[in-house]
Parts: sequence; C-alpha cells; structure tokens
Amino acid sequence: MKLSVIILNYNVRHFLELCLDSVSAAIGGLDAEIIVVDNNSTDDSCKMVTEKFPKVKLISNTDNLGFTKGNNQGAQAATGEYICILNPDTVVAEDSFLTLLEFADGLDDLGALGCQLIDGSGRFLGESKRNIPGLKVAALKLMGQDRGYYARHLKPGEIGQVDILVGAYMLMKRHVFEAVGGFDERYFMYGEDIDLSYTLLKQGYKNYYHGQTVALHFKGESTRKDKVYRDRFYEAMLIFYKKHFNSGGLLMSIVKAGLNVASVFRRPPKAKPVQHSSYVYLGEKPPHGLKALWGDKLEIVSDIKTVKPGTTLVLNPEEMTFKDVITIMQVGGKLPVIRFKIMLKTSAFIIGSHDPNTKGEVIEIS
Repeated sequence: MKLSVIILNYNVRHFLELCLDSVSAAIGGLDAEIIVVDNNSTDDSCKMVTEKFPKVKLISNTDNLGFTKGNNQGAQAATGEYICILNPDTVVAEDSFLTLLEFADGLDDLGALGCQLIDGSGRFLGESKRNIPGLKVAALKLMGQDRGYYARHLKPGEIGQVDILVGAYMLMKRHVFEAVGGFDERYFMYGEDIDLSYTLLKQGYKNYYHGQTVALHFKGESTRKDKVYRDRFYEAMLIFYKKHFNSGGLLMSIVKAGLNVASVFRRPPKAKPVQHSSYVYLGEKPPHGLKALWGDKLEIVSDIKTVKPGTTLVLNPEEMTFKDVITIMQVGGKLPVIRFKIMLKTSAFIIGSHDPNTKGEVIEIS
C-alpha cells in the first residue's frame, strides 16, 4: 500500500465529514487507506463515519488520548509506505496526495513534507512553514508577535526546505516516522509538530515545503487561542527546550520565567465584527434548503469577482471540485470581507470558519 491517511478526531463531526469527502476523492486511483482515530467524541462522529464512510478504518477510543498518542495509535495501524497526518478540519484537493507523493518519491533525504495551508477565509497560514523557535522567538510568539517564527525565505507558493512543518498536514515515510519514535507523547497537544520536525532534522533528514499544493485548514475547530492554548504552548516549549538543548537547572529557570512572563502579557486577538447582509450561492442550482433559509436574500452568481463586500458565499462540492473550492477561497481571501460556507455532500448542513481564533459555524438547512 502506498499511503495511509491518519485523521485524529474530537467532536468535529461535520468538519470531519467534509474532510473525509475530500480525502476520499483525493485517494481515488491510489493504493491508499483512511484511518480515523476518534478520541472519545461526544457527538455522533463515529456513527457518521460508520454509516457514510464504511471503508474507513475507525479506531474509537474510550478516552481523549490527546494529539500525540492518538496519531501514534493511527500510525501503528497503518500499512502504507507513506503516512499523512491530517487534521479533521482540513479539505484537500483531488490531486493533493498524488502531487506530494510524486515529489516525495524523488527525495532520498525526506523527513517530512508539508503544503500551503489557507484558513476558512482563504488567507495563507504562516505556520505552514516555520523556523526553529529559539527562546526569544517563542516568548514573542506567546505575546502575539511572530517575528522570526515563520519561515519567510520562501514565498507561500514556492517549494523548498524549511525547518518546521505543521501537524495539520504532514506527509512522511512510515519507516522514518517509526525510526524517530513517532510523536513524543509527553506533548498532549501543541508543540508536537515542532518537536517531530526538529527531531527529523537532528537525525539527518530534511523537511520540505510544497507551496504549489494548497489545502484548507479551518483551524478554529482544532486550535484554540485562549488561556488553555497559551498554557499548553508554554508547557510544550518547556518540554522542547529541556529535551533538545540539554538545558541545565539555571537556564531552565530562566526559560520558565521568560515564557511565563510572555504568556501573561499575551493578548488574544479579537475578531472584527462584520455585517453580512447578502447571501450568494456560487453555481447554478442552489438546494431548496438554502432558499428556505435565506429567502429573497439569496442570490445566484457564476463569478466570484462579482461578489460584493459583506457577503456570505456558499460553495457546493456537488457543483465543483474540492480543488475549485480551495482555489475560489484563495481568490476570495484577497477580496474585501467575504465569509465562506461550504455545503456537505450528504448531510443538510453548511459549515465555515471565518476567524481562525474562534470556533466555526455549523448551520442546518431543511
């Protein structure tokens, strides 16, 4: 088997369904498998997977094992030459895996391979490619500043080597993942992708960023930006420095003090309220449920460039490819204030996440 796609899920049933729809399309023609590890979700995620995606290998945990243990569990069940760690709130293009696998097959020194990620508003996510976070860089990050954190030597659409990739979409050879011990399970959530990326570098592998392959990461569904996030990032950085830099007692005390002060002064970003007065369906045949939901406010257009600011734009994968969805959102991310919603193929819901720092929105349609 060529590829095992591992998706760790926790209480994001609707986003997981969209993700699985896109992944199912992307593995067409590949010798591949999908593994979903559910960390004791209280929604009906497992039921949805069983009923709508019977070919998916489902591992249903009775406890929330966290990101590292859950993904390691999925990797142990994998049989592919390559594994792809993928967040449940992502959407991939139909050619995503094929493109990355062809690139990976041409490398002898591959550690991990990532791609360009955009958020639910179509904006580029800088964490797609990052630098090794020194103490000063990590402290600034905790205070909400990203100076030195992101790898800006490559433009978003370029291809090249980087130090750190993001765990939301990370492809590597399974034997390499196993050789370095997988994810360090001392990390519960956050920091584990930094640790794995750096471990690969220390073992002589190289990490690559493929900016010509783009995936959607709603982010707000799996990444919290509140005090819990700051505390866990702080704890993760302590583990990272102690593990990789062999820090003595005095230095670790300085590290703890610096990161603690930074976390105290961190101010979470506030979403700017936007009034959305119009609703637009991009396509030809909007489902009846949308008309029932928005009535006369719903317009139908065929070109995103005609969409006005302050519009909620609905995209339907039944009328376009997932690659089209991602491309349209990229274009829309450069236009004034458009809020995107994506329809699920087999469920009466539309979902979206306009702010990467907050939870997304799930709207039921009749």
